[in-house]
Amino acid sequence: MSTDKNDVVIVELDRPRELRFGHKALKKMSALMGKSVEDIGGDELNLEEIEKVFFYGLSKDASDNGETLTLEMMEDILDHAPSYPYLMQKMNEAFAVAFGGMGDEGNQQ
Repeated sequence: MSTDKNDVVIVELDRPRELRFGHKALKKMSALMGKSVEDIGGDELNLEEIEKVFFYGLSKDASDNGETLTLEMMEDILDHAPSYPYLMQKMNEAFAVAFGGMGDEGNQQ
């Protein structure tokens, strides 16, 4: 996957991780949270929902790196983020990429 395009969102946690919301992740999030895909992204998520969103968004990266990621691990992994606004920014960037809304701002940190 080329990083020349702004189609990859890297989030700095316990290690650099690719945050990606593919079809499988979106489908599982929607089912687990009982929300439509349109209702998942946004500022109205509670902390447990944010953990679920990141769990599914980081699952492919974990699988690609031979890790077994569990929902229970997310609290500790997300604690590595520099700030809560940073997590929200990265989540919004990854949703923008998933839905084709990534503009010229790219993968900023």
